[in-house]
Amino acid sequence: MYVLFLKPKFKAKLMIVVTGAAGFIGSALLGQLQEQGYGHLVAVDDFAQIKKDLNTANKKVEKVERKEFFEWAKGREEDLQFIFHIGARTDTTEKNLAVLDELNVQYSKDMWNLCTTHSIPLIYASSAATYGNGDQGFDDETPINLLKPMNLYGTSKQLFDLWVLEQKMAPPFWAGFKFFNVFGPNEYHKERMASVVFHAFNQIKAEGKVKLFESHRDDYMHGEQKRDFIYVKDLIEVMCYFMETRKNSGLYNLGTGQARSFKDLALAVFTALELPANIEYIPMPLDIRNTYQYFTEAAVTKLRKAGCMHEFSALENSVADYVCNYLNKNYLVL
Repeated sequence: MYVLFLKPKFKAKLMIVVTGAAGFIGSALLGQLQEQGYGHLVAVDDFAQIKKDLNTANKKVEKVERKEFFEWAKGREEDLQFIFHIGARTDTTEKNLAVLDELNVQYSKDMWNLCTTHSIPLIYASSAATYGNGDQGFDDETPINLLKPMNLYGTSKQLFDLWVLEQKMAPPFWAGFKFFNVFGPNEYHKERMASVVFHAFNQIKAEGKVKLFESHRDDYMHGEQKRDFIYVKDLIEVMCYFMETRKNSGLYNLGTGQARSFKDLALAVFTALELPANIEYIPMPLDIRNTYQYFTEAAVTKLRKAGCMHEFSALENSVADYVCNYLNKNYLVL
């Protein structure tokens, strides 16, 4: 189910802010909010990155540069009815601590403080990367101080989550979502960090085959590394549910609750294209080999306890929608 059946409660003069608005998830969220008739949408990002221009080209939004947002917000606080803080440095291979601290930690703290001071509901993006190798499982009710991320990106997300839980003052409603492996339209600009579905489609079109990483662990066969893959349309529906209800503040997993293999994903792309499977296994790059997650699967009990009963689409159906209705028609964005 990919159509939102929400009726906007928001007054037209009031604003919904989306940071990371030119990126993958932020722009897809903006598209759905616009489609559902929400009023004044404010898109916050670094719009100098022209490779993402297509993501906002069809959006009726007010654009605000990321570095100028907090100055822009002064005097407009009463008009800010909801903020989705999706923007972040999301490259899991990033080694620049200063960049991660600025964009993923300090900017998020400033956003939290703005929302707390002026009673603005807030949803922000955390990450399943905070779970590290999964030794503590993937349960969002596990004390997060026990989690050990495997890369600096995950650490930056973990630092902000820990900081949030230490705060005595909070927005009137807030939710931090640990995104699992998201795929779907609007990710065309992500290059190496784009989803396996996106890369598989392009490899099949160019070479007639899909390249997947070999396993470098004895307990996993090649291609049997597993992830909790979630379609961006499902992810948006959950976030919009919490925007509408504004109950049960806290940290939540946002995945389907079912791990599937990369081989399953590749086979789903071949099936969508009505082509025979042809998979080649290649060595995993050395720069990610030691920090690679072989298994992720979101526990969704807490999400259900909060009243969100969204039925996540089956992997094969999500891949078919993305491949047949977007990639194969050269429609790259929602």
